[in-house]
Parts: sequence; C-alpha cells; structure tokens
Amino acid sequence: MSFFGRNRAPRSKRSPTPTGTITRKDSIGPPSEPPSPGGAGAKPLYLSSPFADAALVKGNFKTIVMLPKYVDIMEWVAVNIFDFYTNLNEFYGVITECCTQNSCPTMSGGSALNYTWTNQGGKQVALSAPTYIDSVMSSIQNLLEDENVFPTKSNQVFHPSFPATVKHVYRQLLRVFAHLYYAHYHQILHLRSEPHFNSLFAHFLAFGREYELLEVRDIKGDSSGPVSVGLLWERWKDAGILEG
Repeated sequence: MSFFGRNRAPRSKRSPTPTGTITRKDSIGPPSEPPSPGGAGAKPLYLSSPFADAALVKGNFKTIVMLPKYVDIMEWVAVNIFDFYTNLNEFYGVITECCTQNSCPTMSGGSALNYTWTNQGGKQVALSAPTYIDSVMSSIQNLLEDENVFPTKSNQVFHPSFPATVKHVYRQLLRVFAHLYYAHYHQILHLRSEPHFNSLFAHFLAFGREYELLEVRDIKGDSSGPVSVGLLWERWKDAGILEG
C-alpha cells in the first residue's frame, strides 16, 4: 500500500528533519570495532543462530502492519512512528553507558559502513555514535511535540509534507537500529533482550516497506551487496517473516 499516494496536495518545503549520507570507512576513518568472540571475520552474533531467530512474535508481520479498517492512514503512520521511536529510545537508554565517545567514535552500522550527519550549513560531518544518536532522538522528539507536524486534535489535519518528513525520520531510526545491532548486540544478548529487539526491528522493517517509508537501498546499503542489518533483512525476508 502506498502511503505517499494518499497525499495529492502540493508539498511545501520539507520539515527540517536531519539527513545523512552513507560513506565508506576510508573516507572518514575506520569504524569502531565491537568485541567479537569469534575473532576477525567471524559471523556477527545478530546473524548467528539461535540469536537471529529469537523473537516474541512468530509468523509473518504483514497482518500486524496492515491498515485497520476505518483508520486514517496518516493517523496509523503517526502512531506507529511514535511507538517505534519510544521503544527504540528505551532500548538505547539501557545500553547508553556502553555507547561512548571512546567505544563508538563514529556512527558505524557495519565494518565498512559509517553514517555522516548533515549540519545546518549542509556540510557532512562525522560524529561519534552517542552524539549522532542524541541528535537524532532530540530532533525526532521535537517533531513529535510539534502540533504542526504530528497533530493531536481532531480538527487538525496533517501537513502535505508529512509523508516526506516521516520518511526522513524513518531513515534516521534505521541507522540507530543498525548501530545497536553492529556495536551493541552483545550487550543486548547479555540482557537476554534479543527476542524483544529482533521483534521490534522486524516490525519496524515490515511497516516501513508496507508504507514505502524505507527503500531497499536504505536497508541493504551499498549496491554491491547487503551489509550489516541488510543481511538480517534478507534472512527474515527469505524466512517469510517480513513480506507476504
């Protein structure tokens, strides 16, 4: 179902949601390396059994993300964005002491995948993961509290730029997921929270693809092949978890 097709009014200037671009590691320095019990070249824990298959929700997520009858699609997307942000923020809050300037000097989503931040002047800058994530979460929180972007009153309508705004929000949340999987999944395992985290991410991916909030290239990264969480997406897609 196309979410963007429902908004036929001319779009105004986009909301100032932060943007970023993917760069290869040699352009801004090597990414931080999380502890790997298997040594160099070992398969990431989040791609290994039984961790990759741990979940609270079994079966296909298609039925969960479908638009309920009589529910406005804008309202449905808005409430799900709020829930994804809230849940991901809570997960990050649990491991935030492990995500520091020293342990995560770059916003890494894979061994060869870094994200850069676009500042107000349009310049791409490399930030540490905690600084990047704090900027993402703070900016999204500001948007959620803005009645002009996320209206809460029954007589208010969504701005024509709402689909473009939430697509930017979704892409930024994906990058936070990617960093947590790459750099902090061993800490999630230590807390025995991998079924919760996997189910949240699978729900996030399924919803994003259903309403065209995520492009395949956003998930898979470089066109030469899936990287980082793109490999996890491929695994779940092949297992029939994400798409009908």
